[in-house]
Amino acid sequence: MSGEKTEQPTPQKLKKAKREGQIGRTQDIGAWFGMLAASILLPRTLSAAVQHAEELFSQVPQVIDRPEPAIAMRMLKDAGFGIAWAVLPLAGTLMLVGIASAGAQGGIRVATKLFIPKFNRLNPLPGIKKMFGPQALWEAVKALVKTAVLAAVLYTTTKDKIPILMTAGQLPLGSLVSVVKDSTLGLIRAAAAAGIVMAAADYFVVRRRTNKQLRMTKEEVKQENKNADGDPLVKAQIRARQMAMSRNRQMADIPMADVVLVNPTHVAVALRYEPTKGAPRVVAKGQGPIATKIREIALEARVPLVQDVPLARAMHQNVEVGAEIPAEFFGAVAKVLAFVMSLKARGSAAGMHRNPNSASSAA
Repeated sequence: MSGEKTEQPTPQKLKKAKREGQIGRTQDIGAWFGMLAASILLPRTLSAAVQHAEELFSQVPQVIDRPEPAIAMRMLKDAGFGIAWAVLPLAGTLMLVGIASAGAQGGIRVATKLFIPKFNRLNPLPGIKKMFGPQALWEAVKALVKTAVLAAVLYTTTKDKIPILMTAGQLPLGSLVSVVKDSTLGLIRAAAAAGIVMAAADYFVVRRRTNKQLRMTKEEVKQENKNADGDPLVKAQIRARQMAMSRNRQMADIPMADVVLVNPTHVAVALRYEPTKGAPRVVAKGQGPIATKIREIALEARVPLVQDVPLARAMHQNVEVGAEIPAEFFGAVAKVLAFVMSLKARGSAAGMHRNPNSASSAA
């Protein structure tokens, strides 16, 4: 059926979807990578915090001996800066991980269209359908898999530590703290690694679902390609207007021409020669009705018309409007201009003339 969405989304459709925030991504990737980064940086962060706390507590006797507000305020300021510097690497890393995960899943873009209020979002029916649709089923399966995997990770990482913790009363405090710390970090890292694997699977599912939602019908693809290439009717109208403007400019330049070469009725080419600007230049040309119009304007403006069939045809075929004539036409055009100058000297330049230097003057 023509209404079935069987076609892959076009680049224009994908670009629009990104602009509207319809991107296949999952928040779990950033969260699990952030947890993994935190498990690596947390020991150093805690060590820096403990070191600063020790330095801070070493100043407490001084404050007790001299209970001055200025000293106490300085201690509080040092404590604040110390905590900030200790936590800054961890916070910065988590922020970079979040940005990188978002960028890797389709780029970072503020979907301003989502901020526009839409009353259809208040309709509860779409939300109810989602609760019992394929997406809800996947979310339920994902939650169960997460629970099962994390439970397996918890059991695997702690089963060897349980006998040690059962005899914790016989261990020195430092050894017990070290065991608990290593067990906790191991558990967090194992959970993060398992979470990253699950997040990758979730990403592919979400991406596939989003691409399926963005699929298009053949008619939509055809219409979008038509819009991208431009409506042929509109393009034809634009070309027609451009040609009309070009013809109008040509017609306005004919009164300034020095001579119009004619065929004598089928082709017309108007030339203007300005010694300071180089070779003679074609200011207008045309055939059929346009040639007729050029001749009419030339006669009204008393611009000489010279009949030279071979030269008129060659100039019309090989020289564009606004361009200087090629070198191979220099000799023939020079003879035409000399003939026109002789006509002007006798005061009989206006009207139609035959080029006496032409090899043929037949139409």
